[in-house]
Amino acid sequence: MKKKILIIDDEENIRYTFENFLVDEGYEVLSAKDYRDALIAIDTSDFDLIFCDILLDEKTGIDILGYVKEKNLICPVVMITGAPDIGTASEALRLGAFDYISKPVLQDTLLRVTKVALQHKALVDEKERYQTNLDAIFRSVRDAIITVDKDLAVVEMNAAAEQICGLSRNLVGNQLNSFQTHCGGRCSEILRTTIVEKQPLEVASLECKHSHRPHQVVSISTSPLINKKGAFAGAVLVVRDDTHLVELERDMKERHKFCNIIGKSEKIQMIYSFIEDLADVQTTVLVLGESGTGKELVAEAIHYSGARSSKSLVKVNCSALSENLLESELFGHVKGSFTGALQDRIGRFQKADGGTIFLDEIGDISPRIQLQLLRVLQEREFERVGDSNPVRVDVRVIAATNQNLREKVKRGEFREDLYYRLKVVEMCLPPLRDRKEDIPLLVKHFVKKFNKKLNKEISAISADVQKIFMNYTWPGNIRELEHTMEHAFILCHQNIITMDHLPLNFKELLEPHRPSFEDARDGELRSIRRALEQVAWNKVRAARLLGMSRRTLYRKIKDYKIGVKDDDYKI
Repeated sequence: MKKKILIIDDEENIRYTFENFLVDEGYEVLSAKDYRDALIAIDTSDFDLIFCDILLDEKTGIDILGYVKEKNLICPVVMITGAPDIGTASEALRLGAFDYISKPVLQDTLLRVTKVALQHKALVDEKERYQTNLDAIFRSVRDAIITVDKDLAVVEMNAAAEQICGLSRNLVGNQLNSFQTHCGGRCSEILRTTIVEKQPLEVASLECKHSHRPHQVVSISTSPLINKKGAFAGAVLVVRDDTHLVELERDMKERHKFCNIIGKSEKIQMIYSFIEDLADVQTTVLVLGESGTGKELVAEAIHYSGARSSKSLVKVNCSALSENLLESELFGHVKGSFTGALQDRIGRFQKADGGTIFLDEIGDISPRIQLQLLRVLQEREFERVGDSNPVRVDVRVIAATNQNLREKVKRGEFREDLYYRLKVVEMCLPPLRDRKEDIPLLVKHFVKKFNKKLNKEISAISADVQKIFMNYTWPGNIRELEHTMEHAFILCHQNIITMDHLPLNFKELLEPHRPSFEDARDGELRSIRRALEQVAWNKVRAARLLGMSRRTLYRKIKDYKIGVKDDDYKI
């Protein structure tokens, strides 16, 4: 299609010259002699380029330029001037003119400026088409889509972001800080992590605390944005509203996932409901369960589902530190309080102020730490090591252990008053062997996780592996299943995980039992004793019953040192 060009000039010879030069190059050319004719032409046709004289009879070329901008026309305007001066040219360019040329206009100059202006128009048109397509996609997608640059400034967002996240389009071009009031900053926190680590992230079943949409549950995913040159440009956030689905699953008691907890069994459904009941109740929770059952995930779910989700969740492994180090870690210390205390340090309780502290392996803390922890729970205050000034905190405590605290209380190893302070609400997580119907879901989750982590495309596990997984007792629970799957992923170079990819202890479960030499001796010994007892220790009859010679029986009795009742029975 020919490019259409408009020539606006009150000099007929200029219009004629321009038209001849441009028509010879294959362009379609229209002309206007004044401002009124120019407006009529602009309103009735679409032009790819406009040449306009700065000085017209009643108006100026600047007025034409303003009209083009007012109509939002994507059309470069080149000014023509007979007496160019820096002020006029600068004003034209400032107001959006593409370029200007001086009279008398040379043919080479005219054609060069035309070519460059039309190339610019083609690039702008292509960008506009991409933007139009992108806008159409944004409008059609029901999920909220928000793109940010490397500094977390919002580049673009769709209408769904306004509905789901309660945001205004005024946020475009500004820092992403409105999430602090809408969802506790969780989305901006995940976006910030994606920008720092340049890795995609996913979080399921996140509860938003909207005033206009209470109990809204969403799933969020983020991904880094890479431009055509491979340079990092920012990140994109996608928010899916799962509220209706979660409510439906809750009503049907068929939820397969809650926060990062996975399972559909009845026991896990009860855990989901328990977490929801606890989310906004600011009470101490004691989570019990064997190692690897997901106690830390439960603590995260309680924290991020509740009103404290906008504050910190601080985790402490109480068994990993000595008494003195744990005391300093929990409560902090002042400079000079002990050897090596070179500066003041804030403890974990103070860092968790307003939020939640998760005390894992609480059963391993010493009597002194137990006493200090009891004070925090009772009075909501503590003293830093080396300081007598109390520090008040508002912290929710979630503790966890795989030990039997009641037995430790009976043995005098754990304070009874602290135990009852911790178990205001007690949640016991089932071991994996008691919720085996969740194993297929967990396997599917780990397949997806390790495909992404190890850059593989494994689709499933074989039927043999599935069978042994369902029959295995899983003493290490979900953690053992995760490590087993990771081991298999490392060894597997095909699409299906088979028995060959599992650790050795799983392979032994499928091998038929081969009796050992000791097993055979024990079995034979029992058989000889049983035969002798049946025939009242008559060796001849016993040998006949066993299907062996009397000499062989004598030898085995001697080898096995079987006692013979010589006083009662004679041969």
